[in-house]
Amino acid sequence: MGCGTSIATETQGKSEKTAIKAAVLIQRWFRRYMAHLEMRRRYTWNIFQSIEYASEQDQLQLSSFFSFMLNNITHLNGSGPDLISKLMDSASDSWMENENCYNFVSVPETYTGPRLSFPLSLPDMNALLSAFKERQPKTLHARYVLQLLYETRKLLKQMPNIVHLSTTYTKEITICEIGDLHGQLDDLLLIFYKNGLPSAETPYVFNGDFVDRGKNSIEVVVLLFAYLLLYPDYMHLNRGNHEDHLMNLRYGFTKEVMQKYKIHGCEILQLFQDVFSLLPVATIIDGKILIVHGGISDQTDLDFLSALERHKLCSLKTPPCHTPHRHPSSPTLSCSGSAFQLPFLDSLSAPSPPQHEQEWKQIVDILWSDPKAPNGCSPNTFRGGGCYFGPDVTRRLLLQQGLQLLIRSHECKQEGYELCHSGQVITIFSASNYYEEGSNRGAYIKVGRELMPRFYQYQVSRFTRKLTLTQRVRAAEGSALRALKEKLFTHRSELILGFQQYDHNNTGTILVSEWAQVLETGLRLELPWRTLRPHLARLASDGRVEYHSCFEDMEPGIPLVQVTPNLAEALFRYRKDIEIIFNIIDKDHSGLISIEEFRHTWHLFSAHLGVKIDNRAIDDLARSIDFNKDGNIDFNEFLEAFRVVHKLDKDQPVNRITG
Repeated sequence: MGCGTSIATETQGKSEKTAIKAAVLIQRWFRRYMAHLEMRRRYTWNIFQSIEYASEQDQLQLSSFFSFMLNNITHLNGSGPDLISKLMDSASDSWMENENCYNFVSVPETYTGPRLSFPLSLPDMNALLSAFKERQPKTLHARYVLQLLYETRKLLKQMPNIVHLSTTYTKEITICEIGDLHGQLDDLLLIFYKNGLPSAETPYVFNGDFVDRGKNSIEVVVLLFAYLLLYPDYMHLNRGNHEDHLMNLRYGFTKEVMQKYKIHGCEILQLFQDVFSLLPVATIIDGKILIVHGGISDQTDLDFLSALERHKLCSLKTPPCHTPHRHPSSPTLSCSGSAFQLPFLDSLSAPSPPQHEQEWKQIVDILWSDPKAPNGCSPNTFRGGGCYFGPDVTRRLLLQQGLQLLIRSHECKQEGYELCHSGQVITIFSASNYYEEGSNRGAYIKVGRELMPRFYQYQVSRFTRKLTLTQRVRAAEGSALRALKEKLFTHRSELILGFQQYDHNNTGTILVSEWAQVLETGLRLELPWRTLRPHLARLASDGRVEYHSCFEDMEPGIPLVQVTPNLAEALFRYRKDIEIIFNIIDKDHSGLISIEEFRHTWHLFSAHLGVKIDNRAIDDLARSIDFNKDGNIDFNEFLEAFRVVHKLDKDQPVNRITG
C-alpha cells in the first residue's frame, strides 16, 4: 500500500505541475494578446487624433483663403460674378436690429412642436425636452429659435467674462463640468438622466464645444440656452473653440442651420454668432477651481481676461478687426452692426493695434491650448492655434491666483477624462463614441464643498455592449485605417515623388525606414509608421516596401472626367474647403452653381494655394461636368467624383458600425 500511495502522490504531483505550466502558458498568451490589442487601440487612437488636428490646421488655410480673396477680389475678370456680394449678401439690418423681429415670423396652425412663451417656464422646458427626446418635430420653429437667441443675448450681455461660483449656499450642492458635447444630443440626454435636470439642486457648468460634428447641434445648444434662461444662477456656459463661425463653416453647424431653417437660417446664424461671442470664457469655483475650455499659457492673465471686451472676438481663427476695409461693389466690413448672410468676413480686415492683439492672444490661449508633459510653453503647431503648456506653467498660474486645480476639455480621451501635471490638470470630455462607435467613453465631474472631483463615465451605445473588446477594437481600427488611407491617396503625387528620391534604380521598392520617413515628412501626422506598415503597404520578397501598393485599394467615387493629374489631386485634397466655399455661393441650396462662379472661385483658390494649374484645365473641367449644358454645375455630383472610396466598398457591403 505504501508503494501505491507513493505512485498516486507522484502522479498527482505531475498533474499539478502540468496544470501550473498550462496556466502559465495561457497567462503568457493572454498577456501578449492583450498587449497586442492595447497597441492596436493606441495607434488607432493616434490616427484619429492626428487626422483631427490636421483638419484644424486646414481650417487656418481656409481662413487665410478668405483673407486672400478679400485682398485679391479686384483681380478677377471684370465680367465675372461679384463673389464678395455673394458671400456678404446681408440680411435686412433694420429687421435684425428690431428686438421683436421674431414677431414678424408666424407659426402655422399645422406646426405640431412645442410652442414656447417667454420668460420660459418649467412646463415650456419640459415640453421642449420631451419634443427633442422623441425627435418630434424635426426642428423647433424658427420663431422660437429667434426669440430664444434674442433673450439669451440679452442675458449674456450682463454676464462677466469670468463667472465666480460658490458651493456654500446649499448643503448638498453639486457642480458638474461637462465639456465637448459636439452636437451629440444622446450624450446630453443621458447626462440629464443620470445626473438630473438642471435646477437649484443640480447646477451645471458646460465647458464649451456644444456644436459641430454631431447631427443635433441645434437641439443641444437650444436646450442649453433654454436652461440658461430658466435657471441663470444654476446653469453656466463657457465658450469653446467651436463657438466660432469659421469653425462652424468647416465642421457642420452652419450647414445644419441652413438645412433645417431654409427661410430664416441667415438670421439665426447671425444671432448664433452674436451669442457665441458673448459667452463667458472661464468659470472659477470657490476661488480654487479654474474651468476653461482649452488651457493656459505662460502669458495668461486672469485679471486682464476679466476686463477685455469679449464680444469683439467673433472668430478666434483670425485676429480681431480694427479698421474695416471697403471693397469695390461690397458692403462695409464691420465687427458688429451689419448682419451678413454668412458673417465670417468681419474678422478679416486691417491689422489690429497691440491692445487688441493681446486680447485675442489671451482668449486664443485659453480656448485652444493643450497640456504637455515637458516644462515650458511653446506654440501648438499640431492644432495650429494656442500653445502647449507644461507642469511648471500650471503650477505658476495656480500659485499666483491661489488656485488648486485646472479643469479643461478640448481633447477627446478614451476613458472620458484624464489627469496630468501631478493631478493639477483634469481633462474632461463628454461626447462618447466621438471618433467611432465604441472608440471612447464620455464623462463628467461632480464637485461638492470639499472640492474633491468625482468622475462619472458613460457610453451611449446601441451596439457596442453586444460586442467583445476585440470586436470593438477591430471596428475602430478599421475606421481609422480607412481614414488614413484616404489621407495617403489625397497626397499621392508628392508621396510618390518622395519615394522615388530613394528609388534610384526605379524598382518600385524602398527600405521600410525610407518609406516611413517620406510619410512622416509628407503628412506630418506623427504616427508609428513602421507599426502601421502591414496595414498600408506590401513588402517585396527582399523585405523592401512596394510603395505603389499604398494606393491600390482606393479610387475616386465615380469615374473621373479627363482632368490633369495635378488638378485632380488638388480637388481631392481640398474637397472639404471647396465644398464650404461652394455651399456659401449656393445661397438657395439648390445644389447648383454657375460655371462662371465655379471658374472664378477655383482660379482664386488655386492661386492662393500656389497650385500650378492651367486655366484651360479648369475651364475644361467646368464644361465637362455641366452635363445638361445649361450653364450650371450639379455640385453634389462634382463632390462625388472627387470623393475617395475603397474598392472593396464597391464589391461588397461593409458592415461598419455607426452611431
